[in-house]
Formats: sequence, structure tokens, C-alpha cells
Amino acid sequence: MEVIISPVPIEGRVSANASKSAMQRAIAAALMAKGKSIIYNPGKSNDCLAALDVARNLGAEVNYVNDKIEIIGRGVEPVSSEINCGESGLGIRMFTPIAAISEKQLTIHAEGSLKSRPVSFFEEVLPQLDVQCHTQNGNPPISLRGPLQARDITVDGSLSSQFLTGLLMAYGSRAENNTITVTDLKSKPYIDLTLQIMQHFGVKVINEDFKKFHFGSRQHFRACDYTVEGDWSGAAFLLVAGAVAGQTEVDNLNIRSAQSDKAILQALEKAGAKVMKGMFTILIEKGPLNAFEFDATDCPDLFPPLVSLAANCNGTTILKGAGRLAHKESDRAKTLKEEFGKLGIRIDLKNDEMLIYGGTGIHAAETSSHYDHRIAMACAVAALNADAPVKITYAEAVNKSYPEFWNHWQKIGGKVQVIAAKS
Repeated sequence: MEVIISPVPIEGRVSANASKSAMQRAIAAALMAKGKSIIYNPGKSNDCLAALDVARNLGAEVNYVNDKIEIIGRGVEPVSSEINCGESGLGIRMFTPIAAISEKQLTIHAEGSLKSRPVSFFEEVLPQLDVQCHTQNGNPPISLRGPLQARDITVDGSLSSQFLTGLLMAYGSRAENNTITVTDLKSKPYIDLTLQIMQHFGVKVINEDFKKFHFGSRQHFRACDYTVEGDWSGAAFLLVAGAVAGQTEVDNLNIRSAQSDKAILQALEKAGAKVMKGMFTILIEKGPLNAFEFDATDCPDLFPPLVSLAANCNGTTILKGAGRLAHKESDRAKTLKEEFGKLGIRIDLKNDEMLIYGGTGIHAAETSSHYDHRIAMACAVAALNADAPVKITYAEAVNKSYPEFWNHWQKIGGKVQVIAAKS
């Protein structure tokens, strides 16, 4: 799909879409719990749908009932030897250790860009837990056979916290007086989110400064009801849109959330936007915007909206943590440099820093999402202050995390025209 985004002033109010990060974790917990769990405010993104499909194939019964989802868990009892995680990075990293609880021979598959994202972590770690594990030269598919035996173990957390999330979840139903020690952990807030959801489903973990995670006596996930909170990572684009082109109000956002991407509010304040916070609503108004410095190491998904913000700020913005972007849906640092370059915004990459030279004017161009949902949304926000309409190709990429995005875009006053559909 190709769209044309016209430069227009923004004003409107929407309710944030459901957090796929929270929903996928809740699906995993409900799978391992025995009994019926009900998920309220479920997400409809491709990643969430893929997680539900994984849960079915690992033995859960999934039913849609009006605006909620019922998951009847039976523990990990696979009904298929082939498990497809779609294009979800969290999905494959979280569900692989969970699937390894089973003693059956399983193959974990990936689609799209996920096929080339590294999973060699599992070849290094799972054999230490009595799991046979093989990858295709460090990439999916993953062949494995359990059952996983929880042990005291030390793992590297520098590539992604999602690998640790998978181990924590699996240990939640297998560990007894075991400790996971982690070195160089990134994205700590997302581990907080994992632990919060595990506790909601009845499993408590002792967190020692994100370096040691201790499990006491044997525990079991407990079936329960869970309401998925709003997604800060998707809402960040709408909030930045208000900051650069008018005013936006986004509801269903919890300022006390464990989601690391709520840090977008700090960046907006640093840049000079007017930020008004309620308990579950955020109002952003345009103000004089100036360059800022921001460390996004723990919230790498904020880089695309931060670049859209920085492009509209006078001066050179410095974003730290760019080294976290290589293994996303695209090589995001290079993709942002390329696509914003087309729009007339210079970006330099220096080691772990990204420098954005803003306030120089945004020019009309044909951009590509590179099949990356967050790149598509970033280009849309940048187009709001372009000197003419901007075309975005492969705009359907937003379905991965935020299928409501183009509809919400129009609700806040954005103008989008679908001009072609690519097969």
C-alpha cells in the first residue's frame, strides 16, 4: 500500500491502541496457567495475532467473545510440531524457552525480516538447561526439544531483554530455588513489565537490581482476568505530531506504566513542547522547539518518533543508544538516515550516537517504510511540516503493531490518501 500524507495542522483526540508488549506477555502467561483467563482490551496487531496462534499451537484454547479474548490454558502441551511466530521479535524470543518446556520435538519459524534476526542466544543457553537446540547459522528457524530443566545460570542481556523475558516466563513454571544472573542488561523497564505481568498471573520473582532474578519454591501461573493497557510506543507518534503541528490528546495511557516508551514525555519536554499529564490522558501542544539530548538506550523503539521530533527542532539533537537499532524490522539507524535524508534532514551516525540536524526545512519526497512499521509512522509525522505532500510506500507495515494508525491519524486531523495497493 502507498499513501500520500499532506502537510496540515493537527488537532484531535484518540484512545491509544492496546500495548502489544503487554498483550503478548499476558498471552504467554495465560497459556501456562491452567484454567480460563480473560484478556480485556485486546490488541489487533499482527504481532498479537501471531502470539495467539502460537498459544493455540502450544495447547491453549483461544476464543473471541465480543470485545475480549478467552484463553483456556492447559500448560505447554503442543498440538503441532511447527510453531510460527510471524514477524514478532518478542514472540520468537519469548515463546522459544516456553515451548522448550515440552519434551516434544518442535520447530520455531519466523517470517519476513525476523528470519535474519539473530537467535544464537538460544544455542548458547538452552543446552545448559537440557534442551536440544539448533538454528540456521544463528537465525530462525529454531529446532528444539526439551523438557527444559531450570538451573542457576548466567546470561548476556546486551542484545535484547526479550531473551531474558522468555527465560523468566519459562522459569516461572519450572524453577525451584533457582537464580538467573544477567550481565549488561538493556531495556530494563521491559523486564519490569514482564515481572509485573508474571506477578499478576501468580508468579513472584525476586529482582536484585536487574542483575539477579531469584525464584523460590515451585510456583504455577494462575488463570485470571487481565486488561491490556494503552501502548506508549504507538502513541508516541501521535504525541509528537501534536508537538510539531498543533495539538493532540491521547487517552488510555498510564503514566505509571512499566513501558519504557513513556519516556517520550521527557523528550517532548526537553524539546520545548507543552505537555499536560492526567492519570490516563496526555495533552500535547506545539511550542517553540529546540534541539535536545536524550538517551534512548532503554527505549530504542522511540528512535523513529524522536527523529521526527528532532527534524522540527532548531539545532542539532543528539540521541544515544543507536547501537540498539541494528536488529529491528530494518537496520533502523541506517533506514532513518536514508529516508529522512530524502526529506532534506541530515543525520549522522557516530558510534552509539545519532545526530539529527533539525530546523532546516522538510521537503516533499517519496519515502519507503522498508516494511518497518515505525519507519512508516515516522515519515507520516515528518510530512506534517513538509513543503508539499510526502509519499510513503509499504505503508501497510503499520499493521505489525498499530493497525488503527491511519484511522487514528485522520481522527487527529491528519490527511492521508491511499493511492495504490501493492501485491
